[in-house]
Parts: sequence; C-alpha cells; structure tokens
Amino acid sequence: MANVAYGPRWRETGRVDVTDLDADPLRQLSAWLDAARAAGQPMPESMTIASAYSDAVPSARLVVLRGLRRGLVFFTDCESDKGAELADNPRAAAVLHWLVPAHRQVRVAGPVERVGEDEADEYWRARAPAVRLSAAASHQSRVAASRAVLEAQVRGLLRRYPGGADVPRPRRWGGFRVLPSRVEFWQESPDGLHDRIRYRQASSGWIIERLSP
Repeated sequence: MANVAYGPRWRETGRVDVTDLDADPLRQLSAWLDAARAAGQPMPESMTIASAYSDAVPSARLVVLRGLRRGLVFFTDCESDKGAELADNPRAAAVLHWLVPAHRQVRVAGPVERVGEDEADEYWRARAPAVRLSAAASHQSRVAASRAVLEAQVRGLLRRYPGGADVPRPRRWGGFRVLPSRVEFWQESPDGLHDRIRYRQASSGWIIERLSP
C-alpha cells in the first residue's frame, strides 16, 4: 500500500506499476483515454454505467463519456430509467474498456451529482440539430406506440423549429457526474498475471495499491 504524492510520469512500459501512474486518477484516466484515441480504438469514450434503485436491483447500459470535469460526465434524459435510478440512489459504477494500444479497462465507483444548468446548456448547443430534435421529441425509456409516432413527434417539433438549430433544451434533459471514490486501472498480461492498480479516496488523499489479478 502506498499513499503516493509524486507528480505525473506515466509511461508505456508493457507493465503497469504504482510508480508508473499519475497521483490523480482522473489525469491517469485522461492519459489512457488519449492513448486509446491515438491508437485508433473505435469509440474510446464508450462507457458502461451501472445504477440501481434503493432496492439494489442493478441496471447497466452504455453511454458516452463527455468529459472529466471533477468526475466522469455524461448526458441523458434525466427522467429516463437511469435518471430515475440515480435520483433515488445517487451512486453509480462506470467501466471503460479498450483493446488498443493495450487491452485495458478502468472501473470507477462513487456518488453521482447532476451537472449544472450552464454545463447542460453548453453541451446541448454542441449537439447536431437532428439529435437535439430527437432528444426533445422523445421521452427516453417510456413506452412508444410505434416508431411512426416518434417520427411524427419529431416532425411536429421541426415545424416549430425549422432546421432544428433553435430547439430548446428540455428541462428534463441534462447530465450527471460520477465523482470517483474508487478507481481501478487494469491491464492484461499474456501470462495471466494482469496488472490491477486501485485508487481509494481517504481523508489524506488518494491511496494507491496493487490488487491481485
């Protein structure tokens, strides 16, 4: 076990050790994400989010990581199944997985908070008009009679907002931030002695320790 206080000096070694990693898990996650992008990993921002109601029945789905501002940020209809689960039980677990430049995964767990209105507005404006129209017209996770009904709802909005560029962000649409209390970096080893390095949050800062594979 080590309570580490050194600066960033992560490097590609073929192995992952405590002393190779950044002292901050979000900076380390950003470094691995950049490496996956540079190596050509398809959709490196794909992220599994697991949540649960207070009855503890788990639920998981893929979302897109949209930033690492104090935590892992993603956007959604906050009245969707995952939005309702996170409102009832504001904790989540996330997993990111890549095959290049090495077979890696990162696991994150911790409390969840809603992103601010300004942050949600900023991301909404960055979305393609067609995607904004679909998000505004559809109430995610609710039963729909048919695809034709959904398409008619989109056409109705398009008549009000030609081109879709000015469609406003629905109040129900926003984002969540997973605030990490535990982060694990995993890298495959051909001999099965995989590298697992875990960050645990403590009052004195991040404790970084190796786990058995």
